[in-house]
Amino acid sequence: QVLLQESGGGLVQAGGSLRLGCTPSDARAFPTHSMAWFRQGPGKEREFVAGISWIGDETAYSDFVRGRFTISRDSANNTAYMEMNDLEPADTAVYYCAATKWGRKNTLAQISAVNYWGQGTQVTVSS
Repeated sequence: QVLLQESGGGLVQAGGSLRLGCTPSDARAFPTHSMAWFRQGPGKEREFVAGISWIGDETAYSDFVRGRFTISRDSANNTAYMEMNDLEPADTAVYYCAATKWGRKNTLAQISAVNYWGQGTQVTVSS
């Protein structure tokens, strides 16, 4: 089983920035899987945040983060990044990395299509 190793979570003040990273334990999985983040806030269902296709030519964003978050992938280190800027208290959640085989724009937000999940990393934004 491929493990998704997450990094970059933490506590920041409103208006601050964080960059999350996600690296598959098996580097061979990275070029064939889309990469995405979902999040689950207190008392909420898990929701899609951002994703990037397996090739890297397509991205998708939740309406709540579009313009503030940027997802990218770096084939040199087999890592997907999500840069989060202008963070708000509403962004407070556990963020989960997800990988989907041959994932494209239309499937990035489909939880049922996800093949591998990270364990989650806490992001807390204070007022």
